[in-house]
Amino acid sequence: MSNFFAHETAVIDEGCEIGSGTKIWHFSHIMSNCKIGENCNFGQNVVVSPGVVLGKNVKVQNNVSIYTGVTCDDDVFLGPSMVFTNVINPRSAINRKSEYAKTHVGRGASIGANATIVCGHNIGEFAFIGAGAVVTKDIPAYALVIGNPSKQIGWMSKHGQRLHFDDHGHATCSESGEQYILKNNEVVKLR
Repeated sequence: MSNFFAHETAVIDEGCEIGSGTKIWHFSHIMSNCKIGENCNFGQNVVVSPGVVLGKNVKVQNNVSIYTGVTCDDDVFLGPSMVFTNVINPRSAINRKSEYAKTHVGRGASIGANATIVCGHNIGEFAFIGAGAVVTKDIPAYALVIGNPSKQIGWMSKHGQRLHFDDHGHATCSESGEQYILKNNEVVKLR
């Protein structure tokens, strides 16, 4: 049995796997058969639907809904009141549970407050989704996107700093000093 904290108002359904060091705060509901890694943090009023898989050190801020079909790798940040969807054309009177689309969020990605991730679109590692953005297509690794519908306006480093590429496609993170290359519209961090 793992060693995690759940506030007395949190609800955790049967069949969940929750990693050691994870904290689940006020009025949150972790539904059946979720797999949650170590050292995750769930703010107030978070809903995690059945079968969701989250890696280690995932930070979920207040009022976030993570619906069935979503997976997040390690070190993902989900900002306050952001939301995932899982059906493209929902109707109250029509059951579309068999049509849930999958969404994957890559390692280290950040999704800003009030952003919406339309289902069936993947977010690359270390991508940065601005507050209020509406994601309607796949987002490449390290991409910076904003707006509704979201559009890419640049690139971000692993440390969350804006990358400024020179004429040769080289950039340096202002925080870490790590080097990046932009080639064929893909960013690669040098070792």
